[in-house]
Order: sequence, then C-alpha cells, then structure tokens
Amino acid sequence: MSNHLNDKYKDLDLIANNYSENYINANPFPHVIFDNFFNENLLNKIINEYPSNLDKIGYYANHPAEQKYALYDSNKFSNNTNELINFLNSGKFIKFLNKITNIETNLIPDPYCWGGGLHELKDKGYLNIHCDFNKHPLMKLDRRINMLIFLNHNWKESYGGSLELWDKEMKKCVQKIIPVFNRVVIFNTTDFSFHGNPEPIKSPDKKTTRKSIALYYYSNGRPAQEVSLKDHTTTFKARPASKDSEMITYYKKLFWKFYLKKKGFFK
Repeated sequence: MSNHLNDKYKDLDLIANNYSENYINANPFPHVIFDNFFNENLLNKIINEYPSNLDKIGYYANHPAEQKYALYDSNKFSNNTNELINFLNSGKFIKFLNKITNIETNLIPDPYCWGGGLHELKDKGYLNIHCDFNKHPLMKLDRRINMLIFLNHNWKESYGGSLELWDKEMKKCVQKIIPVFNRVVIFNTTDFSFHGNPEPIKSPDKKTTRKSIALYYYSNGRPAQEVSLKDHTTTFKARPASKDSEMITYYKKLFWKFYLKKKGFFK
C-alpha cells in the first residue's frame, strides 16, 4: 500500500492484471491512460512548489520544432516532487510497469532524470510530433517506456497542448489526450511511437501554463522490430499539410553537448 496513489489504484498488481491486455492492444501503439491516479494532496503540493523560473534554473528549448521549458536536475526539485519520483523509480512501481506493459526484460529507472523531470509550456508553447531519443547518453541503455503526469487544474481543450498519438505512417492523429490534472499516460517508446503536443498553448490569462512530470524507463537491449534507426536523438516529424518543422537533430546535438559539458561529463 502506498500513500502516493489514489485509493482506487493502491493494488498495483490488480491494476496491471486488469489493464495489461488493453495496454498491449491500444492504438496507435501500446499505452494506457489513468485519471486520478495519484494522491491529490501530494500533487497539489507539487504544483504549489513548482518552480516559476525554469528558464533560469533549467533550460528553454527555443527553436522551430519546440518551445518548452524543462528542469532535469533533481537537486532543484522540491522534496515532495522528489518523494513522488523516488516512488515511481522504486522496485514496487517498476514491477507494475513491467507487468502492465508485458515487457519481460527488467526495466531500469533513470537516476539522472535525463530529458525528464519537470516540463512547462507557456503561452504559444508547443512540442511537434516526434519519436524520442532511443539511447540514454550516459547509461547507454535502451529507452522503452514514457510516463507523463499532468498537473493542470481546470484545463480546457481550447487551451491547446493536448498530447497527440499518431500512426506509424504519420497520416493521422489516432488519440488526443487533454492534459488535465492527475491524468497519467504510460506508453511504449520506439522509433515508431510518434507523439507530441503540436498545437500551441492558448493561455487565457498568459499565466496559465501546461505543467507536467515526465519519467522514462530503460532496458539493456530491446526487440529488433522496435528499431528503424541507429542511435538517435529526438527525431521530429511534420504533420500532413502543416508548417511543422523537422529541424531538430542539429539543435538537440548542440544542446546535449553544451549541457553535458556544463555538468562536467565532457572535459
């Protein structure tokens, strides 16, 4: 039993058994959506402590395919945020993820929170459709699972920022998920799991922002059918008949090199 979860989801083994088949067979790729998954009081504390200066203590992705703020450094998270993340990286929760996703290889959490952590999109912010980087740059493990936790009270679809899941051929959006408070999305990440929130945020008061927590889980090796590219960074795709940009790899490579060097990984 855990005080991190809503009472409805306290029995993780039961939840995994009940939802595993739906997860595996979901379109356009394996995923599941849970509403009111976590303890509401804990999430409200995290929102109240959410940093207002991610542009100064984190980083701002400012280029044609992405307008987003993020903070990866757990040393700058609040105690309540770290408490939740530590639970989500615990053996108990990872066993749940292995069971619901039907991934037999033991999943591995990311102590570096690489690319994850706190994400925020302000007015006019967006994230074009993409498949994620497929190798952890430090641990050299294969990225398998994404978990997103939305922290937005009273969020309306008209505000934009819905998470879109696209088909493998990039012909249509199959699933559109509004990022409302305490909604959780878990999904497989492969070279074909195209997703993003490409519709710019339309903040009603310029202060309402789209906040979320992102965690990623890895394994040592992966099925060959999940890979179409060599090790790669975030790879963006343009929606049909759109003005979306695919100019991302260059920017990402520059950023990661700068970030790693700043953190002392490169001398």
